[in-house]
Amino acid sequence: MAPPAGQFRPRRYLALFALIVVALYGLVFLTGDQKPTPKLGIDLQGGTRVTLTARTETGQPPNKQQLDQARQIIETRVNGMGISGSQVNQDGSNLVITVPGAGGDKAKQLGQTAKLSFRQVVPGMMQPAQPNQPVPPTPPSEAGGPAAIQKAKALRQSTDPNVQKQALQSLNCNAPDPLRGNEDPTKPLVACDQAKNVKYVLDPVFLPGDQIQTAQATPPSQGQGWSVQLQFKGQGAGTWADFTSQNVGKQAAFVLDGQVVQAPRVQSPQMGGNANITGQFDQKSATGLAETLKYGSLPLAFDQSQAETVSPTLGEASLKAGLIAGGIGILLVGLYSLVYYRALGVLTILSLALSGLLVYSVLVLLGRWVGFTLDLAGVAGFIVSIGTTADSFIVFFERLKDEIREGRTFRSAVPRAWVRGRRTILSADAVMFIASAVLYILAVGDVKGFAFTLGMSTVLDLAVVFLVTHPLVAMASQNKFLSKPSVSGLGAVQRLGAQARAARKRVARQGGAATSKET
Repeated sequence: MAPPAGQFRPRRYLALFALIVVALYGLVFLTGDQKPTPKLGIDLQGGTRVTLTARTETGQPPNKQQLDQARQIIETRVNGMGISGSQVNQDGSNLVITVPGAGGDKAKQLGQTAKLSFRQVVPGMMQPAQPNQPVPPTPPSEAGGPAAIQKAKALRQSTDPNVQKQALQSLNCNAPDPLRGNEDPTKPLVACDQAKNVKYVLDPVFLPGDQIQTAQATPPSQGQGWSVQLQFKGQGAGTWADFTSQNVGKQAAFVLDGQVVQAPRVQSPQMGGNANITGQFDQKSATGLAETLKYGSLPLAFDQSQAETVSPTLGEASLKAGLIAGGIGILLVGLYSLVYYRALGVLTILSLALSGLLVYSVLVLLGRWVGFTLDLAGVAGFIVSIGTTADSFIVFFERLKDEIREGRTFRSAVPRAWVRGRRTILSADAVMFIASAVLYILAVGDVKGFAFTLGMSTVLDLAVVFLVTHPLVAMASQNKFLSKPSVSGLGAVQRLGAQARAARKRVARQGGAATSKET
């Protein structure tokens, strides 16, 4: 049995909704240093898309575990660099990084393998590189293939001093390096420095990069440029202390992905577990290297097979088309509601407008707090949610008409229709939310945006129906003008209700008359 209508206080619900809206828009306008607009995805504001192709020593496709690990590390690097709204998706043996807006330069650095190691320079085994040495043409399929890797290992990682000298002499620092990220740490290495000015013969790795605890870019000081300060883990700190104590005056090379970043001479023992990498760094390169080292090296070597700038022109046209489609959808829903429900149709339009107001503020805040970006798929989710929201109103209104057909007045029918209609509304929205949640968990890429916005709109739909639509209908039922059959749109069902009441009275009178005769 529904509670009497007098116990429901609709103004309190409307006041609570108004308080929620004021609080949300207070956060929108009074917090953050950004414009009060949602963040847009790469398909709406443009950006950069980078495709990384995995390269293995055997030439076989990498296994799924390695690709998943590489994708997770790149995602961690993305988050650590503060690049919001980006995505890292797997496409076969490739990883595709999309970064909306600015940040394309950072995206192009994310595929760096970042295998840092420490090797001692073999005394007397270094010579200047030829800066203008021509690079012989090599088919792309052979440049980083397994044959090229094995050939480079046999020559540049030989333990024979004569072969090392030959490799040092023949190494072309301008040519692509097939050993990048694929060198054997247990063997010597003939390598160039990053500036391609010097070639070295290096001993096997004495300290691997996985012993780095943290890395931080350090601004210029004492006449030096930007540098990267390393802090080793416990075992690594001990190894570094032992090496610097036993090799004062010798060179220790910091090798990143097969290239020498720096090869300083050990001036004195370093017992604090720290190391400082200096080189030709500016703030951008030092910060990028520090962030890359901080979040770990990739288990695979990647080649940047494609890097393209995505123009927002197509996205803007698609967004415009999507907004037009959404506007037409809302207009058609509004016209249908006005024709079929009249005053209740006005409440439907008002509820949809307030729902849009709520959604907009939540989008802005999610963009600031969790980096959520709105893309075309998300816009599609909102357009679909218009039907879901309108469906909740229709369920309530149709239940209301059923109650009136049974002979109840508009005012007495509202609480009963609400009690029975809200069960259907809750069930339908629960099913929609579960479907959206499952789709979000299982999907990848843009489909996640569609599922997220659809699920979020479903939750906000409940807030609008409970805090706005129901109270407004209750207030309309208590208003003399709005409850008129010609205004409310309930005239036909109210006539049927009157006929039902008259029929019940006739049955009651006939029953009473029959009882009197028997008496």
